[in-house]
Amino acid sequence: MTSRSFLMMVVMTLSMTLKAEETVKIGVLHSLTGTMAISELSCRDATLLAVKEINAAGGVLGRQIEAVVVDPASDWHLFAVKAQELLLTHKTAALFGCWTSVSRKAVVPVLEKHNGLLFYPVQYEGEEQSPHVFYTAATPNQQLLPAAEYLLENGAKRFYLLGTDYIFPRTANKVLKAFLFSKGVSESNVIEEYTAFGHQDYQAIVSRIKTLAGRGGACVLSTINGDSNVSFYREFVHQGLTGNDCPIMAFSIAEDELRTMDHLPLVGHLAAWNYFMSIDTPENRAFVNAFKNEYGPDRVTSDPIEAAYYGVYVWKAGVELADSFAVDRVRAAIHGLAFNSPGGRKRMDEKNQHTYKSVYIGEIIGNGQFKIVYASKGLVKPESYSPFLRSANSRQ
Repeated sequence: MTSRSFLMMVVMTLSMTLKAEETVKIGVLHSLTGTMAISELSCRDATLLAVKEINAAGGVLGRQIEAVVVDPASDWHLFAVKAQELLLTHKTAALFGCWTSVSRKAVVPVLEKHNGLLFYPVQYEGEEQSPHVFYTAATPNQQLLPAAEYLLENGAKRFYLLGTDYIFPRTANKVLKAFLFSKGVSESNVIEEYTAFGHQDYQAIVSRIKTLAGRGGACVLSTINGDSNVSFYREFVHQGLTGNDCPIMAFSIAEDELRTMDHLPLVGHLAAWNYFMSIDTPENRAFVNAFKNEYGPDRVTSDPIEAAYYGVYVWKAGVELADSFAVDRVRAAIHGLAFNSPGGRKRMDEKNQHTYKSVYIGEIIGNGQFKIVYASKGLVKPESYSPFLRSANSRQ
């Protein structure tokens, strides 16, 4: 090798090293295909919007963020494979993603093995507290229980618990049943049923709900996930049921899912979240406008979208407080962190890595948005382990 060739090789190596040091990689782990794409695509979009904004403002610790996007394709086993690929092959500093609890639980062992960090933007069933996950969405006491309480206060006496057959609905319904029984609802007035991911034929189930509604005071607590919601709500309307006859309180239907549905017949049905696009503040209007400007005027924001978006900013704040991208230092810096989000002021718990949040219940209105009919007084402390579930287990 000539001295000239050696010099050129050294220059190229230095150039590549400097370029690599100019960026920091993060992993975006959301289903872009399959039954969960209806919900997860927009979380990817929200994550990328935050990255774009942060980069435009100078990046993090002088580096631009490079988002590595993968598609686990609604395959829970593939989530673990893709998470390992992001951590080991792409050397990402943090992961942002997952929707279903089964996908999150598939990823946690990978995070533990390789000391990774996941920002998880979706409400879940609780009963978990991993040091490798920051839970930026709701725990049961920030969504499930306020929703059930609201229905009870508005005359509900009979409850049809309908969900997709996986971890979140089954555990969520254990929490809900324990809560309802503690409020004096009899076991005979609580019906529980599950369907598979991608299930489309809800004729028989809705017929049973209609029978229950005929007895008065009936409602549905829905933990159906993915595109099955479209078929369920369509059948509900087809059989002549309305929000007045039997309100559906949804835990996985938000503005983004309503975009894909004929929402006019769904007016009066309910959803429990910690953010709605209809929150009327300058900060939220700016967020909604930024999202629409980036992705199109027909796009909407929702609770998981907001949580996916501000999760990147929480990570950025932790990195800057720690003055490091190292997972252990970033984790410690985020504990107790207070921050602003499009939906208002929030903060991370000092110990359990969940988020203090406001609680809202919204009613679907004619434009596909939600009118807020209930708001908590201030931020609600996250309880990752439900006292109602522990109480129920102790009685068994």
